[in-house]
Amino acid sequence: MKKLAIKDVAEQTGVAAGTIRMWEQRYGFPEPARTASGYRMYSEEDVATIRRVVAFRDRGLSVPAALERARAQEGTTTDRASIFAALVAADAPVRPQRLSKPTLVALSRAIEEEAMARAAGPVVIGAFQDERNYRAVEHRYRRMARVADAVGVFATFDALRVGEEDEPAEIPVGTADALGHEWAVVVDAPGFAAALVGWETPTEDEGQKIFEAVWTMDPTVVRRAAQVGATLAARQAPEWSEHVIGLLADRPLAVEVPTPGLTAVTNRMLGFLDAAR
Repeated sequence: MKKLAIKDVAEQTGVAAGTIRMWEQRYGFPEPARTASGYRMYSEEDVATIRRVVAFRDRGLSVPAALERARAQEGTTTDRASIFAALVAADAPVRPQRLSKPTLVALSRAIEEEAMARAAGPVVIGAFQDERNYRAVEHRYRRMARVADAVGVFATFDALRVGEEDEPAEIPVGTADALGHEWAVVVDAPGFAAALVGWETPTEDEGQKIFEAVWTMDPTVVRRAAQVGATLAARQAPEWSEHVIGLLADRPLAVEVPTPGLTAVTNRMLGFLDAAR
């Protein structure tokens, strides 16, 4: 992991070096490593946590409260390059299954329609590979954005676009990026949680795209997917990322926990439907 000098941390976070040293002495954070000559060296995780502290301070929290809240979220960052990779590598991974793109799109639409019908103040993360895929459903994401706390979409956009609060944030990814091979619809709301995340697999038939996909309504797994998506957005949209990470930290998990067999039964149904195509 890359090590940073205190001046680098100050530049990346906007927090003065003297303030960082004061937090270390007074609150025990950050806890930098030391070189043989005694210079402080910080990690990228320290930078992410300090940025969260700043975001919480901007929302009115005291320094101790902001530090406590930010440090509680340290596990939400990820060294994985995609949402799919983070979910399947988690301590309690979800089992992927192979789905064709038409089935993936159909399930995506079902989640989107359900979110518009019943999700109050959701955080929505989408990933659609090519910009054309997103433009085909942009009208639904604009409708969700009008009632959502935040909506962000990854695709091969030409440039970052973070407009008004009631508009989706368009976050560019490259075709060579891990997220460029991913399809995702994640909805995290107090009363509704659902996530579909697919990774496109290599195939010789260009007309029949196949995805390794995970689908769940488990609120804990959905929250993980939303947090990872928000964290990955920091590369292109750091302020939007910090805002969404803060939103997720403040909200409870979805109150409606589905019965354990619901996701499994739905997965079986999807497998049968996909095989019948």
